[in-house]
Amino acid sequence: MLTAVQHPVSLEESMFSGTISKRPATLVVAVAAVAATFGLTGCSVDASKAKPEAKTFAYAGKSLKLTTHEVATKVVSADRKDIKVTRWFDSAAGSEHLKWTLKGDTLDIDAGCSGIAICDAKFKVEVPKGIAVTKDGEKTLSGKN
Repeated sequence: MLTAVQHPVSLEESMFSGTISKRPATLVVAVAAVAATFGLTGCSVDASKAKPEAKTFAYAGKSLKLTTHEVATKVVSADRKDIKVTRWFDSAAGSEHLKWTLKGDTLDIDAGCSGIAICDAKFKVEVPKGIAVTKDGEKTLSGKN
């Protein structure tokens, strides 16, 4: 009499390859979701076409540290007594996070999306003439008139 020996096969095992990776399925789902989102929105986000928002900050310092979180930011010296930040932001999907705060000598600006995100942002920061600006650790304006 012959007896069959059964080897239990778990969900992690495949008959042919040994183990099944869950990553390809997750990747396929993520790619499909992004593709569907792009199809629905037409990828039509452009910060240049967004309505600008502006905020001013009183400032009497001689130097400013600017943190941009890698968002496109133009820094200019202007005839003004305060700091003016203009933000252009456009989004079609994702959870928005928008920030512009001045604490001490540090101006922290950010605009973006998380999750399955489709957004675009840019900033313009106008500072009084004579202020030295360090943007993301690199000297941007020397502070000379």
